Amino acid sequence: MQIFKSLISKMDHEPPFFKTYKKLLKKNLGESSENDEDLYSMVERSKELPLIDLEKLNHEDKREECMKEISEAASEWGFFQVINHGIPNEILENMISEQKKLFYQPFEDKLCAEAVFNLSEKTYRWGNPCANNLRQLSWSEAFHFTLADIPNMDQHITLRSCLESFATRMATLAENLAEILALKLNMKSNHFQENYLPPSSFLRLNRYPPCPISSKVYGLLPHSDTSFLTILNQDSVGGMQLMKDGKWVDVKPNPRALVINIGDLFQALSNDVYKSIKHRVAASEEVERFSTTFFYCPNNGAVIQSENKPAVYKKFTLREYRKQTQKDVKNTGDKVGLPRFVL
Repeated sequence: MQIFKSLISKMDHEPPFFKTYKKLLKKNLGESSENDEDLYSMVERSKELPLIDLEKLNHEDKREECMKEISEAASEWGFFQVINHGIPNEILENMISEQKKLFYQPFEDKLCAEAVFNLSEKTYRWGNPCANNLRQLSWSEAFHFTLADIPNMDQHITLRSCLESFATRMATLAENLAEILALKLNMKSNHFQENYLPPSSFLRLNRYPPCPISSKVYGLLPHSDTSFLTILNQDSVGGMQLMKDGKWVDVKPNPRALVINIGDLFQALSNDVYKSIKHRVAASEEVERFSTTFFYCPNNGAVIQSENKPAVYKKFTLREYRKQTQKDVKNTGDKVGLPRFVL
């Protein structure tokens, strides 16, 4: 098939999607037109996420209003944007710059990155080795760094310094937002400090390469985050889509803002007051996209249990949740998530 061969040659400088998933792609990109459905044909036009100015938290007469905006956005959207968040642009720009250096390394070097960086677990990931069809294939690559591993990167001072600066600021922002959301649930204002330290938070550096079959695959599969909170710093390319009122909608990128979303753990802790919303990233045919994600998570043994009654979910630990997720992904190809823990 000439089209398939030409696609392989065009992607030699990228992760070898066409070579690795050759059988899968041939099966779905043959002469037949039965798989011509565009994954994004039913997406609604771009919408602006709620935009919250965190500077108002510093003014006594505006603080309560700002806290209410945060709580309402977490309840109604599960997503919101923040400006005047206190993280200097220099730190955000340096992070994007450093991750570009990582992704532009030869593919073979990225495969053994954990050895190079002296990390405890595999850090470079791409595609989806469990994919059985195109809808399960993520056209993206990522580096995962746990906060515990970053101090061990002694041979890579510039990258380590950049990761530490970014992660430290993100952790502070995440904890502050989490405490505000907890307070709105009538929980203690220091609930997270008392119950969920030390955390097992981590960073994920993302790159979405140009994709010649962009209408057939996702940049990142539809999913909800496991975390308490997720903070996203992205470029201006766009591509994020989320589920709103039963429909997929495009999210307009805002270069001034960070995107915050509620994770599964916070939905369970809030007894469904706050919503962990499914989201995905659309593949792009012509341009690459970069983003940096901070996942605010507790330690693996932390117990997640709502103080509100009647409880929607049985209590569980992050370790138990991740174990169940891994089992479901292996057996079904997808994360089932919170429904597994409903009482």
